[in-house]
Amino acid sequence: MKQTILFSIMCFLSVAVFAAPKKLVLTSPDGTIAVEASLNPSGTLIYEIKKNGATVIEPSKMGLDGDFSFVSGLKIASVSKVKLFTESYYSPNEKRTNRSFTFREATIKLKNKAGKTLIVDFRATNEGAAFRYSTKAPKAIAVKSEQTTFRLNASARAWLHPHADAETGWAETQPSYEEQYEYDMPVGTKAPQKAGWSFPALFKTGNNWVLITEAGLTPDFVGTRLAQESPNGEYSIGFPQKGEMVDDNDPNYVISKNPASPWRVIVVGSLATVVESQMVSDMAPAADKKADFSWVKPGKSSWSWGLLKDDYTIFPVQQKFIEYASKMNWQYCLIDADWDKKIGYEKVAELIAQANSQNVGVLLWYNSSGVWNSTTYSPKGALVERDARRKEFERISKMGVKGVKVDFWPGDGQSSIQYYYDMLKDAADYKLMINFHGTTVPRGWSRTFPHLMTMESIRGYEFITFNQSDADMAAKHLTMMSFARNVVGPMDYTPLCLGDIPGKKRRTGNGLELATTVVLQSGVQHFVEIPEVMEKQPEYVKEFLREVPAQWDDVKLLDGYPGKYVVIARRSGSKWYVAGINSGKEKRTFVLDLSFAGKSGLSSATIITEGDTKQSFSQKELQVQNNRIEVEILPEGGFVTVI
Repeated sequence: MKQTILFSIMCFLSVAVFAAPKKLVLTSPDGTIAVEASLNPSGTLIYEIKKNGATVIEPSKMGLDGDFSFVSGLKIASVSKVKLFTESYYSPNEKRTNRSFTFREATIKLKNKAGKTLIVDFRATNEGAAFRYSTKAPKAIAVKSEQTTFRLNASARAWLHPHADAETGWAETQPSYEEQYEYDMPVGTKAPQKAGWSFPALFKTGNNWVLITEAGLTPDFVGTRLAQESPNGEYSIGFPQKGEMVDDNDPNYVISKNPASPWRVIVVGSLATVVESQMVSDMAPAADKKADFSWVKPGKSSWSWGLLKDDYTIFPVQQKFIEYASKMNWQYCLIDADWDKKIGYEKVAELIAQANSQNVGVLLWYNSSGVWNSTTYSPKGALVERDARRKEFERISKMGVKGVKVDFWPGDGQSSIQYYYDMLKDAADYKLMINFHGTTVPRGWSRTFPHLMTMESIRGYEFITFNQSDADMAAKHLTMMSFARNVVGPMDYTPLCLGDIPGKKRRTGNGLELATTVVLQSGVQHFVEIPEVMEKQPEYVKEFLREVPAQWDDVKLLDGYPGKYVVIARRSGSKWYVAGINSGKEKRTFVLDLSFAGKSGLSSATIITEGDTKQSFSQKELQVQNNRIEVEILPEGGFVTVI
């Protein structure tokens, strides 16, 4: 009898010791964010995210489907121990040049009915949570859909970017992440186009803000978005559309021996948490440790095309814009589309020689080319094939070109992602910096490839020159960017117009335009204003534009609300640059606490804002009391100050 009891106890202990855990529980290093993942009764993996005990992502589904199905009938094979990591990296084009962050990580391994394994990695930082899928196969397999959902409370609100249907828009160049945002909608609102909603997606649920996006995308997967329908506030993942590929014959799903999804990133907390977050680059693969990126230099650039357009990409005008950049202490001059036809390689070499003598670097525009659009701007066809691309990069690198702007990308298909990676790798070999336009949204690639200076993926200033409706929306649009698009990476909006827009009525004040040089972050900041107008500005404005950095060490949101107003402080060395924008039709007064700057004893601060008219400037001394200043901003106006 005793032997029977002892045997039963041993069996019980054996089961207790060797039975697989039933769920994963992961908390952030500061303990404020919690992620739980477990199987529901049908064997589907479910996850939930909480902030300070309040649910922000309600129980939502996970899984992949295709040749290997990991949707239901799953079993947990193992749950790893939670590990704590700290990583540091250099990323000169992000919010912080030198970044350090800490996270906890754990992994669930799942088995499907066929015995195949799905690995799900989870991370929790003090800014939010992230997870990704991976699996391996002896030969290439297809992943045809992802089952991940993000379910929010029915009372939540949404600020979202409509994703354009493929091969629509001018010369079939969509999707290029260039729509106007939709503001403060009920969750579950159907997207206006079949393609759905783009990443990043911003929500407010209870007292928390949530930004959902993806990071660390590699050619082993596709770029994704949120689907058009989100019943009851449950958003699902959409794969690329037909036409978002380099080759028309490519599928709109994943084919790989090692399918690995990007990280699904959920930033959670206050608006300051969202704006200051660097989770997207944090989750991306590290740069090659052996590579030397000391040649990468963020900076400011003159640019003729923004206001003058196609007919001015000619030799004498580009000479003038190089002189302009030099006079303004800007590091670069961008020569835009059709330079090969209207100027030619030999004359561009002369411009480079002139630029070198004036401490200005030359950037050149290229068409990504291919069957995915009907654009005719050139150089066209020079970069699609690897051998031709490397030959072109070698040629212009020897000429002294510092970087390239590559426009009109095909979308988020797997072959498109491979094209991005191939171009970034080849450009690094020839020490050429990269600016992607007409492009997908950033996914942390500026950490993996520090020479990726900026990406467009925004309805930029050029649209204000095209449409009065965009000029009318400019201030509201700009007060959205800090809370969504610019959160996920450097953004080439091409700001700063202080004069007239040909054929359009500019609504924004000069103080607002100046503020964009700080509020908006980009590794290379291309300014649209032309030299003749800049020459007329007050000397204190020109001096500010000579000194304002393009490379930053820190960022803080001082005040703001999506689509209404924003005040941001960025640090470069020991100086803090503070800038604010008011999109409203009424004046707005801010009381700003400057104690973050650590400058005790401040008695006054000099601000630059609008003057007697919106299209003029004034410089004012404001009294600092108890480290606070009171700043009044005009309707559709703004300000800057330096501490």
